[in-house]
Amino acid sequence: MAPATLILLRHGESQWNRENRFTGWTDVPLTDRGRQEADRAGDALRAAGLMPDRVFTSVMTRCVHTVWRVLDRIDRSWTPVEKNWRLNERHYGALQGLNKDAAARLMGAETVRLWRKSFSGIPPADTEAPAQLRRDPRYRRVALADLPATESLEMTLRRVMPYWHHVVVPQLRCGSTVLIVAHGNTLRALTAFLDGMPHDSVAQLHIPTGVPAVYQMDAAAQVVSRDALNIKK
Repeated sequence: MAPATLILLRHGESQWNRENRFTGWTDVPLTDRGRQEADRAGDALRAAGLMPDRVFTSVMTRCVHTVWRVLDRIDRSWTPVEKNWRLNERHYGALQGLNKDAAARLMGAETVRLWRKSFSGIPPADTEAPAQLRRDPRYRRVALADLPATESLEMTLRRVMPYWHHVVVPQLRCGSTVLIVAHGNTLRALTAFLDGMPHDSVAQLHIPTGVPAVYQMDAAAQVVSRDALNIKK
């Protein structure tokens, strides 16, 4: 089989990114800056000659709109796009909507840091979240037991892995160029998996908005090399 290319892209800046709030599964729009970041990411892909054969993204508006803008910039609006809840952002439980600095002052900076950055730290649950999500048409066919009340990064990775193995990997094994547009923590989890990072190193991993990371993959969908594209400001 031919080698493949995997492109990971975090959506452009969202309104709650700008406000420094825990976003999670709350559906918030891109800011003007976020839209510009998506456009520049598309320009970088075009300049590098990277034209995705398939795109996978979450069901969150900030990701979907990023995909639209990227594909428009590379003149590939016809590219097949598949949206799936398994690529959603990590669910932050009862922290969703809170300002991160205010949460640190209220609950303790070190506690909140562990919830945010560590591999296994689990924020306080929002026990009503699964039932509320089930009323959203995006999740109507998702089993209630699969809808989170909170997630650690480890739980997020477990949620992403079935989709990675059963949907994304077959495309890579066919030699496709695959673009995944997802979220900061979804991509932190996937990057840690791809790069074989020790769990205690994940706290230092940051995924910036709007900067494509490009992996060259072998015929077995194993990483050969990784690079980040230069973004023109």
